[in-house]
Amino acid sequence: MNLFKKKPTAREAAKTASKETKKEVRTNQRQMDRDIRDLDRQEKLLLQEIKQRAKSPGVNPATDKGLKSQAKQLVTIRKQKEKLYETKAQLNSVGMQASAMATQASAITAVGAVTEALGNANKVMDAKQMNKTLMEFQRENEMANMKEEMMNDALADAFDESDVEEEANEVTNQVL
Repeated sequence: MNLFKKKPTAREAAKTASKETKKEVRTNQRQMDRDIRDLDRQEKLLLQEIKQRAKSPGVNPATDKGLKSQAKQLVTIRKQKEKLYETKAQLNSVGMQASAMATQASAITAVGAVTEALGNANKVMDAKQMNKTLMEFQRENEMANMKEEMMNDALADAFDESDVEEEANEVTNQVL
């Protein structure tokens, strides 16, 4: 046991557990696929044997106990395949749940980090100082708006075309 080894975070532990679970799930699914292929082979062989036995002379398919026994074996093999498919699907579900849990652990870690950052920001900010700054900004903004209105009025007066037209009319009248 290493005493100086860094303890993994919840996110790292969840990620590691997820990887291990996925590895186990994939390994077991491959084994189940092999088992299913074996059962398929057995089913085909058994079907051939049943057909050969049914075709052989002197065998009555309705009363032959060997044929019925082989038919029961065939049904059992098919049920085993169905159960393997169901188990494989459930195993796949377990793998997905492990991935979802790792994702949730990562999200929780991220939310915790954001919460901590916001808490630190709240500690650093002074509410009274922020309020004072906002009030000063509002006052300066209002003053800027008033100055802008005054400048617009002054410019409108300076470039007022109605006065220019009146002066032009006066000059025209004087000349005539």
